[in-house]
Order: sequence, then structure tokens, then C-alpha cells
Amino acid sequence: MRVFGIAASVVALDQATKWLVLQLMHRHQSIPLLGDWLQFTFTENPGMAFGIEVGPPGTVAVLAVLATGLVAYYIAQVRGLYWPYRASLAFILGGAIGNIIDRVFYGVWLGYGELFQGRVVDFIHVSLWQGFVPPGVPLIGGSYMELFPIWNVADMAIVCGVAGVLFFHNAFYEAMMAKEQAEEGSEQDAASAEPHRAASSPAPASSSEDQTPGAPDPPSA
Repeated sequence: MRVFGIAASVVALDQATKWLVLQLMHRHQSIPLLGDWLQFTFTENPGMAFGIEVGPPGTVAVLAVLATGLVAYYIAQVRGLYWPYRASLAFILGGAIGNIIDRVFYGVWLGYGELFQGRVVDFIHVSLWQGFVPPGVPLIGGSYMELFPIWNVADMAIVCGVAGVLFFHNAFYEAMMAKEQAEEGSEQDAASAEPHRAASSPAPASSSEDQTPGAPDPPSA
């Protein structure tokens, strides 16, 4: 439950900040915070990262829902294991759900589209580099881009979660192997104890006739 509590907190913070942006800013407005390096810039992203769009409208939202379902299933499979690793997965899950809400519902809520045709609200603008991507780069080659692009709390949670998964993966793997070895040891102990219990159990009692001393033989025919 702690994992899903973290995910729910990420979703709540993400949606709260997006609601403030929708209420207080207009599209493409920028508010400088630290010069050109850090700004609040209100944009909407209809696609995936870097604005990449795949297939007809709604495809990205459907793919995001499926991927998020797989993450939730994986979290359920590793429950009880190394906590920092699962907490990292919780950040990924919360961020994914936060952006899914935009993609699935914002088109209807904001009156510009149908279900699964919403655009993700981005506003955290960190400009570390800007320029044209070399033409040889797949999918985004030749396009003008800033590093990092404008993103949101959900995106930050996903990035932090992925970094945590990579950082804690070895410790998680060791914890998982230790748990499997402990379970195998318990099964072997139980299997070895079963013959011992069978050998030490008392022999069944004989009949009362066999136990009666000096009993006469039955008469012959």
C-alpha cells in the first residue's frame, strides 16, 4: 500500500500544478524564474516525449494506458521485496497516471476534443541546450529542440523513478535471489523432515487377541 500511496501523491501533485497553470496562465505564456535557464512556459503536448506522435489520434493515450497497466502488474509481482526499488517504480506509476489523465480526459474537460484525444499540460521549462538535432538521429533528426524540453511534475517523477530503478537494480536483484534461496531452503528442510517424522512415529498397536498372554488355541475342527 505504501507504493500506491506514493503513486497517488505524485498524481495529486501533478494534477494540482496543472490545474494552477490552466487557471493562472494562457497558452504559450512564459514566466522567467532564473533568467532563460528556468521558466514557467505553458504548452500542450499531443504526443509522446519531444512531441513525437504515433498513429491516429488517441493512439498515444491507448499505448500509455497499456504500458501503465504493465507497470502496475509488475509492482504487484515484486511486492515485499527491496523497498527503494519498489518506491522508484511507484514514482514511474504515478507519473504515468498523471499524464494519462491529461491524454484521456483533458480534451473533454477543456472542450477541444474527445476521450483519449487530450493534450498533456507542460510548464516546467529548463533550457540547458537548444539547436537542431543531427539528421542521422532516428525520428527526431533535423528538428529544432531544446534540452530539456518543457515538462511537468509527472515527467519529473518518471525520470526520477527510472533513475532509481537503474540505481537500485543490483540491490533489488540480490534481495530477490536471497528470498528465493530462503524459500528453497525452507522447502528442502520440510522435505527432509518428513521421512524423519515418519520413522519416529510409533508402530500401530496389535489386536487385543495378540496381546493376551496364555490365550488358548482355538479348537481344531
